[in-house]
Amino acid sequence: MAAAASIPIMPEARFALNQRRQASQFAELFDLLDAVKDPEIPVLSIWDLGILQDVALDADGRVEVTITPTYSGCPAMAQIAEDIITCLADAGYATVDVTQRLTPAWTTDWIDASTRKRLREYGIAGPDSAACPQCGSSDTSVISEFGSTSCKALLKCNSCLEPFDQFKRL
Repeated sequence: MAAAASIPIMPEARFALNQRRQASQFAELFDLLDAVKDPEIPVLSIWDLGILQDVALDADGRVEVTITPTYSGCPAMAQIAEDIITCLADAGYATVDVTQRLTPAWTTDWIDASTRKRLREYGIAGPDSAACPQCGSSDTSVISEFGSTSCKALLKCNSCLEPFDQFKRL
């Protein structure tokens, strides 16, 4: 069974996230949170993946961080929330609330081209390509709709015979 054809990236979705960050009066908080990595893909931050949605700071010094899971029931969200709290506590923010927002639902359109490249370099095919991240062959097949995590499928390269994860298009 051949893998799905390439699906175009929708840059306007990521553009909206970038606009929200650029317009935010809390740029330093966004910058700090760039250090929080996704525990399942430690080469990418929660910002890179579009999990980090918004940050606010109230007059009492309370930080509110809004995140959106990549997949309903994602088990990494508890660890991500803990890492956010630790990151901001280390920077001197004593009170941090992390809110999960389910709408709008997370979409792979929030992953920009440079992040997709880093996914590939890490060995995970992006949602827009089923090409093997090891050898680049597009002769791949789906082994399972579920890979190492629910947000990824498991594919096999028919050229180099290596299995690899592909981020599902959502």
